[in-house]
Amino acid sequence: MKSLAVLPAAFAVVLLSGCGADPAPAAAPPPSSPVADQVLAGSPCGEVAGYQGAKNKVVVRGKTDCAEATQVLKDYFAKLTPAEATSPQGPGPVVVGAWTCGSGPNDPVTSCSTEDERQIEATRS
Repeated sequence: MKSLAVLPAAFAVVLLSGCGADPAPAAAPPPSSPVADQVLAGSPCGEVAGYQGAKNKVVVRGKTDCAEATQVLKDYFAKLTPAEATSPQGPGPVVVGAWTCGSGPNDPVTSCSTEDERQIEATRS
């Protein structure tokens, strides 16, 4: 009779040993959409004059329009002092309204962002 008492326990072990043996298949990445690709690549918005009149190509990412982007960058370059512009750590960070702008040392790209993840870039040409 002892052998019959072991059967339910053995059956439970066999059933439970199959649990978790095969991981669920990984979810497929979401398909790329033209809107998502445009947000990642950015939207060109023309040029603004940067420090010492250098031309900068403006690109926006996310929920920002070109008018706001160009105005923020114009304000940033107007507010940038010569000491900030030539800082060994790079210009900025400089706050312009809800935006914070700056770049690394000798970096031709100025980046501006907000806390709600809007982004602007200006690349010296």
